[in-house]
Amino acid sequence: MRNWQAKRGVRGLRYVSKMEPEEVGLVRSLVGSLVELLDEREGSAPHDELAELTGLRTGHAEPPEEPVLDRLLPDFYRPGADAPGAVDAPSGEFAHDLNAALRSLNEPEVIDAKRDAAQTVLATLPERAGTVSLTEDEARDWLTCVNDLRLALGALLGITADLPDGATPDDPAKAGHVDVYHWLSALLDVLVSVMLDHEPE
Repeated sequence: MRNWQAKRGVRGLRYVSKMEPEEVGLVRSLVGSLVELLDEREGSAPHDELAELTGLRTGHAEPPEEPVLDRLLPDFYRPGADAPGAVDAPSGEFAHDLNAALRSLNEPEVIDAKRDAAQTVLATLPERAGTVSLTEDEARDWLTCVNDLRLALGALLGITADLPDGATPDDPAKAGHVDVYHWLSALLDVLVSVMLDHEPE
């Protein structure tokens, strides 16, 4: 994949790059898997009669058990040493109840936003290979989706700040996936840099 470039023309500012066939196939496959995960999470939400009566969408109250989804849909509230309620709720009931309420109310919209960004990526990919040309909004969706792909792959590989190459960096079965993770990181970093240097007038 060539580096991203910002180009101004009759259609305004565009962010442009070129992708090889294997890169297009890789991104399409990863994004498709991401959408499937989000769809499964949304579809498994418990039935809520009150939501049906009020028209208010609700989702899961409990965090995902699956590591990838847990990375993509983290808790909304994480008490720190100075967080309100931390002293009064040493056993964590306050944080749990607050997270349950926040997650139930907000997770459907979070899933929608991630899925919409993923659909933008799929819609703007070339059929097999060629040019990717993005508007400002489309580029932001790419940032969202590529970051989600990194988070998902990082969860599978056990990548953390302390283990940037994964929990088992010497495992040959994971070597290719680590390479993909770093490729996604580079794609994201370059696009962010170009967008910061060429903000719309």
